[in-house]
Amino acid sequence: MFRSLHMKLTLILLLLISSLMAVVGAFLTTSVSSFYIDTFYQQIDSVFGQEREDTVSSLRRAAESGSVELLRDMLDANAGSLGIDYHTRNFFILSGESGSYLAGSAEESDLPREQSANLLSARNAILRADETFVGDQSSIASGFMDVAIPIMGGDNAYIIYILDTKDTVTELNDQLIGIITQALFIGLLISVLLSFLLSKTMVGPIEKLTAGAEKVAAGDFDSELPIESDDEIGILTGTFNEMAGVLQDTLAAMENERNKLDTLFLHMTDGVVAFDHHGELIHCNPAASSMLQRSIEGSYTDLFGEIFPFEQVTALQRPNFLEHEMIAGDKHLELYLAPFSGDSSGGVLVVLHDATEHHRNEERRKEFVANVSHELRTPLTNVRSYAETLRCAAGDIPPEMETNFLDIIITETDRMTNIVQDLLTLSRLDAGNAEMVLSRFSFNEAIASVIRSSALNAKQRQHTLTYEGAGELPLIVGDRNRLEQVMMNIVGNAIKYTPDGGCIRVTAGALPDTVWMEVSDNGIGIPEKDRERIFERFYRVDKARSRESGGTGLGLSIAREIVQRHHGTLALADHEGPGTTIRLTLPITQ
Repeated sequence: MFRSLHMKLTLILLLLISSLMAVVGAFLTTSVSSFYIDTFYQQIDSVFGQEREDTVSSLRRAAESGSVELLRDMLDANAGSLGIDYHTRNFFILSGESGSYLAGSAEESDLPREQSANLLSARNAILRADETFVGDQSSIASGFMDVAIPIMGGDNAYIIYILDTKDTVTELNDQLIGIITQALFIGLLISVLLSFLLSKTMVGPIEKLTAGAEKVAAGDFDSELPIESDDEIGILTGTFNEMAGVLQDTLAAMENERNKLDTLFLHMTDGVVAFDHHGELIHCNPAASSMLQRSIEGSYTDLFGEIFPFEQVTALQRPNFLEHEMIAGDKHLELYLAPFSGDSSGGVLVVLHDATEHHRNEERRKEFVANVSHELRTPLTNVRSYAETLRCAAGDIPPEMETNFLDIIITETDRMTNIVQDLLTLSRLDAGNAEMVLSRFSFNEAIASVIRSSALNAKQRQHTLTYEGAGELPLIVGDRNRLEQVMMNIVGNAIKYTPDGGCIRVTAGALPDTVWMEVSDNGIGIPEKDRERIFERFYRVDKARSRESGGTGLGLSIAREIVQRHHGTLALADHEGPGTTIRLTLPITQ
């Protein structure tokens, strides 16, 4: 209940007013009592003091005469100066020897018991000491005020005792307390009203700020608080609105970055697996599951604990990391492990990179270098052998043999030139530097031109070379020279690898968006185990026969590269019986 700011303000005001009225009341009652006591003794001093020796002398003469009545009459005459009201303040004439009551403004029976005892004490004090006044001091807490004055005259001794019961002071203090109580009650009512007004002025904006903070905490940044004043509360409200705007922009930027990271993790080719500081899985992307060829679940120990202990990775200092290679099914993976935070809330991040294609390319490169070395070493060996023979046996070799040796050297040199030329062509194609001169030409005429160029070679091998077109074929866009080179390679291979007297059949046709050409022969064919590799560089089905025919093993590789540059396909087609069928498909437009 008292945790509310409104209740605290009300309680503070109530306590403030109550304390203030209590202090004022205590000060007033004390001041009134002190003033009344001081007045009492000032009145006594005005009659019996040193400045009024005549009054004291008159009283002594009356005491010498022994007339108590005369003393009483003289005290009645000075009743006004002494403040005797015969109700709350009276005088008493007592015997100086026994202290018994002789006369007074009130009867002895009217004296309270404690005052009677005071009379006896006052008489004894006067008889023991030569003092003018006895009992001339009174405390505020005392219930009465009194003073005893010794009067000596001849052989007679009297005591004049003046007593004030302080009833007047008590009545006055009671009235003051009543007034203060009424004022306190009115002040409390005013404080309650002021507290409500103050709470409306101060607590109202704070409550609005609290409601606005709750909305911001719930994610609602569109509610702007109105600024109702120019004081500190208004400045705080304006600052709060600015803070909410900055926070909204910051959260929007963070959300945008998080979406970017989520998209990056979702579509990146590298696998990412994250673990918390306990080694439990907190994130993985689809690429990681694909690379590991399993559903990723469990802890770090289950997945990578055998590679590096979790504690070893978390002990690394950034930017250090650990790397490792592993085999997952048919994939060769490279792993990079590093802590992603140095505090207790961090964890371990594992990045998986698929290096399968890199390793395959490395193997292909090694195989390619070995094949090039092997292909060049054979003709170079032949050239060197025949050249050394000609040099060592110069003049002893018949002209016909010398000519034969020179023809072999020239043939092997041409073979090396063809290999180098094919390698340069493949290099340009791989690097994207081989220019394609695109033009619109007749696909039918290109095939016919290749058939005419190959007719003499087929006739020399006693082959039957036929072409069957499907009517008028559409014009296509492409590099005619390079596409004719592809066609020439396909037809030339069919002529080359078909035994003499074979049959080579060329067909062509068109579809809505593509044109195609097929070359079929009844030659030696391609075994099933070699069908997937015939387009690899330097790959030969029959290496010995290929070298005899002058092949470099690069023709089909170059042909496929050219066709792929034209967004077409070059592949083996289904073939019935002995022989091979290769199908070329090209788009009509590029």
